[in-house]
Amino acid sequence: MDNLLGEFMGTMVLMVFGVGVNANLNLAKSYARGAGWICTAWGWGLAVLLGVYTSVALGAPQADINPSVTIAKMYLGTYTPAQFVATMLVQTAGGIVGSIIVYLCFLGHWAETEGGKVGIFATGTATGGIFNGFLSEFICTFFLMFCILMIFSAPNGPLPAGFGPYCVALLIVAIGLSLGGCSGYAMNMARDLGPRIAFAILPIPNKGSGNWGYAWVPCIAPMAGALVAAVVARALGVA
Repeated sequence: MDNLLGEFMGTMVLMVFGVGVNANLNLAKSYARGAGWICTAWGWGLAVLLGVYTSVALGAPQADINPSVTIAKMYLGTYTPAQFVATMLVQTAGGIVGSIIVYLCFLGHWAETEGGKVGIFATGTATGGIFNGFLSEFICTFFLMFCILMIFSAPNGPLPAGFGPYCVALLIVAIGLSLGGCSGYAMNMARDLGPRIAFAILPIPNKGSGNWGYAWVPCIAPMAGALVAAVVARALGVA
């Protein structure tokens, strides 16, 4: 039960700071509007750092806050299938709640902002092609999971207590700066589906389409990428 609470709260914190940086950079009359992609990458990296610390503090030692990481760990034997499903559901619920909090924080800005707003909550491929989006999300999440397994491998450890989240946060920044511009590097079903559901139910003025035809991509492609990374890491004798 503590594990589920930690995963829920950790993912909620992840969304508050992650969707928050998207809103901060894109909503009209925000002082930070237009600050740029570097702020996006660092904002999401710090969001992961704070989400992981929250998750661990509340009893979730794995602190995945990402179904892609959880499904890879299920393959590696950390979770049973039932535990994976329960964890995935609470992670997604945390994504919904965190996104609602961001909506409330920027309540006065939504009506001031013209055009569709789904990009503040959820990802999409920059080129408009589903194949390109799938390939980008697969590759980004492969390297997310592969590098997590490398960071926490025996030759690199044991890491000092509390240091691992900093490494993962820098990994998120690195992926964002290097690969993230193709699809917004969701890499996480809870990060994309949770906010997209929140977007659908919130009374956002002139919010536009939720782009639901693309929504399956940041759910399936990251899980596939993480699973392949776990298989490769195990084949290399690391996991």
